[in-house]
Amino acid sequence: MSKLNDKYSNLIQQLQSLGVAGLSVREQDNVLYIDGILASESDKEKAWETYQLIDPDFRAGDLVLNLAVSANSAEEEYEVKKGDNLSSIGKKYGVSWKDIFEVNKDIISNPDLIQPGWKLRIPKK
Repeated sequence: MSKLNDKYSNLIQQLQSLGVAGLSVREQDNVLYIDGILASESDKEKAWETYQLIDPDFRAGDLVLNLAVSANSAEEEYEVKKGDNLSSIGKKYGVSWKDIFEVNKDIISNPDLIQPGWKLRIPKK
């Protein structure tokens, strides 16, 4: 295993656990290239957060992270409007308020208090 594979091992392991389709990890000219297709935008955000923990300012210049989200993503995005609640949003998409709450726990601490402008991930049925 190379130094770069060691440096980014947590990221590589995370991508493997997320089930990235077509995961490709290769090194060329002291740069690690990671390519793949994720199932959701939230998985992509998790990967970038892990990368930021390793290289907080994204300045090392030793990684090219090329991650796409599948066109068949398991989630949609909804912007909360005045008067919305998780139940009414869930009815629009045919999912329960609990399902919406579960995938958005990083944003929502209390399911009864959501704010206009928040962008929520909506799981598909």
